[in-house]
Amino acid sequence: MDKRSEASFAKYKEFIQRYISVNILEWKIFTSKLSIKKFKKNETILYQGDVCKELYFINSGLVRAYILDENGKDFTWTIFFNDQNSHVTNLFVVDYQSFLEQKPATIYIEALEDTELVCVSYKDVEFLYNNFKKWERFGRLMSEAAYRYLHKQTIERQCKSADERFLLFMDETPHLLEKVPQYHIATLLGITPQHLSRLKKRINIGE
Repeated sequence: MDKRSEASFAKYKEFIQRYISVNILEWKIFTSKLSIKKFKKNETILYQGDVCKELYFINSGLVRAYILDENGKDFTWTIFFNDQNSHVTNLFVVDYQSFLEQKPATIYIEALEDTELVCVSYKDVEFLYNNFKKWERFGRLMSEAAYRYLHKQTIERQCKSADERFLLFMDETPHLLEKVPQYHIATLLGITPQHLSRLKKRINIGE
C-alpha cells in the first residue's frame, strides 16, 4: 500500500479500532477491498431507484439523504458527516435496506459540499463476513449501533415537540446550523423553514 492510500484510510482505521483490534494482515486484507471516491458539491451519490452497491465511510465533507414526495417536494432523512459529533449513522453513507437486499433505493443521496468517501462493495462486504469472524463481528456491532441510534431518533421525532427537537439538534450538532441550508434542517426536524427561523430567533441565534 502506498503512503497516500494509508493516509486515506487512517480515519476509517481509527474508527474501526474503537470496536475491534486488527492485526497487520487483517488490515491489509480489508484495505485491499477499499477504494476512494470524491464527489463535488451538489453531485448526486445515489439516485432513488438505483441499487446501493457500495457502503461509504465518510472521510471528509457533508452529505444529505432525502426523499421526494408525490409532488416532488424533498424531505431530509439524515445528514452524514465525520467529526466529534458523529454517530454510526452519520459516518456511513448508505441506503441500508437497498444495500442489504440489493434492491432499488428509496432515497436520494447528494453531496452538500466537496466530499471524499472510502468505498467497499456489497460483494466484498459479503466476502469479509463469510471468511473472517472479526469482520463479521464488526458488521454486527455497526448494525446494532445504527439500530439503537435510529430507534432513538424515531422516538424523538414522534414524541418530542418541535421546540424539543430543535434544542436536541442544537445540543448534538450545532455546527450543522451554519453548514446546512435552513430548508434542509427544517425538513429534517419536521417543521417549516418559517418555524425554524422563529425558533432560532427565540434563542437568539443569528440568521
